[in-house]
Amino acid sequence: MLVALGIAVAAATALPVAYLALTIAQSWGDAVETLARERTLRLVLRSAGLAIAVSAGAAAIALPLAWLTGRTDLPGRRVWTVLAVLPLVVPSYIGAYLVVSALSPRGLLQGLLEGPLGIERLPSIYGFWGAWLTLTLFTYPLLLLTLRASLGRLDPQLEEAARGMGRSPWSTYRTIVVPQLIPALGAGGLLVALYTLSDFGAVSILRFDSFTRVIYSSYRTSFDRTGAATLAALLIVSMAIALWFEGSTRRSRARHRAGPGSARPPASTPLGRWRWPALGFCAAVVLLALGLPLAVLIYWSTRSFAGAADWPAIAAAAGNSLLFAGLAAVGAAACAIPVALLAVRFPSRLSTLVERLAYSGYALPGIVVALALVFFGTRVALPLYQTAAMLVFALVVLFLPQAVGATSASLLQVPPRLEEAARGLGRSPLAVFATITAPLARGGVFAGAALVFLTAAKELPATLLLAPIELDTLATEIWHSTTVSFFERGAVPSLVLLAISAVPLYLLATREG
Repeated sequence: MLVALGIAVAAATALPVAYLALTIAQSWGDAVETLARERTLRLVLRSAGLAIAVSAGAAAIALPLAWLTGRTDLPGRRVWTVLAVLPLVVPSYIGAYLVVSALSPRGLLQGLLEGPLGIERLPSIYGFWGAWLTLTLFTYPLLLLTLRASLGRLDPQLEEAARGMGRSPWSTYRTIVVPQLIPALGAGGLLVALYTLSDFGAVSILRFDSFTRVIYSSYRTSFDRTGAATLAALLIVSMAIALWFEGSTRRSRARHRAGPGSARPPASTPLGRWRWPALGFCAAVVLLALGLPLAVLIYWSTRSFAGAADWPAIAAAAGNSLLFAGLAAVGAAACAIPVALLAVRFPSRLSTLVERLAYSGYALPGIVVALALVFFGTRVALPLYQTAAMLVFALVVLFLPQAVGATSASLLQVPPRLEEAARGLGRSPLAVFATITAPLARGGVFAGAALVFLTAAKELPATLLLAPIELDTLATEIWHSTTVSFFERGAVPSLVLLAISAVPLYLLATREG
């Protein structure tokens, strides 16, 4: 049954890949020509370089934040957790606009510095470094949530033994805690890398040529759909390479408790004289990733030429965002369980293939997945075309890897000997999962569902193409404002999006804390 469920999930998420294969097969010669271009190689290197750089930057921010908010006596650590994760709800295209508005050569920061310091122009924010900064600031929470879910389940005995042998807190953290977090680092870093590869908004606004920008241009002109499909297929290859690398770090790295006795919650590490530097680090990250965007949004929302906010439309859009994101979160969490169980508990070629296919949608731009489902809906399942069910399905396909990554990292910390003992007592596999595996792994499942909810709420391309006619979400409401050159009108919906997303983030933080 588990294998059948895993294959069904993999088959459903493979629909966009099948669409790409069909498109390429119809014009194979053009596809080969696209692959042979020098520009394609440069595109691969540029996109891969950005993904690696963003993943490294996200890890540099998320790892210390996870430890400070999860394992120390940092004052107000639950509040810091919610504030540090909130940047995840800012859509990349909104975040890029905010960064450009604040940090461009003639932006808001330059205006503030011109009077007292006489600075007439700041360095250009466009290009690789602007895209890196923007994507790092708004994707590190993907890694932070995964790390916190794993950090809270680590058995403290190894740390206590290391401290008892005279090691300092820093040495214990570096040599004992961090190695146990490698599976979570790999899973979260993979999510960040795939998000970067599939992002369109930030790289377009910041004028950085990556796969998604070129793919969108090809689809928009409608003259080179084969070339666009070929580049999208290259994204699948890049995803497979990233998955192989993450899988190689996960092999032989089970981090579950092996000794007797029951696990105890870890004690908080006193920061002592490092309390103020720790608070300064948290404040700097939150100020740059959340405070700056929030200040710009509030500034725009008060501009007189922005016009009065249409509160009934915003309320309806907020309700739709909550509904679709909630359904997508539940669906992705349910679909992730058989995929993660197969990958972690029953490793084989089949389970590897199922896991790879489950990740395929996340490596593709939302517009490619949406167009694939438009093709499927208009030719195979016409009654589902432009329905809420089709949109929710698209969101699950796009963001299922977030749930799979968090669930897999959680399952790696569940001792198999507990499941084996329950089976030895005569319990069925389903009863073992319900009474042993699920309760121990639920932290990762909830973390994955929260990630899906937060990213599904801001998804734009799939919503624009697949949502029922005249149905808006907060993301489309913001987008419609920007397309008529009144981005200031999108400030209020953006603030509402931040507000409604703070609730599940707070619940997640209190559950883990």
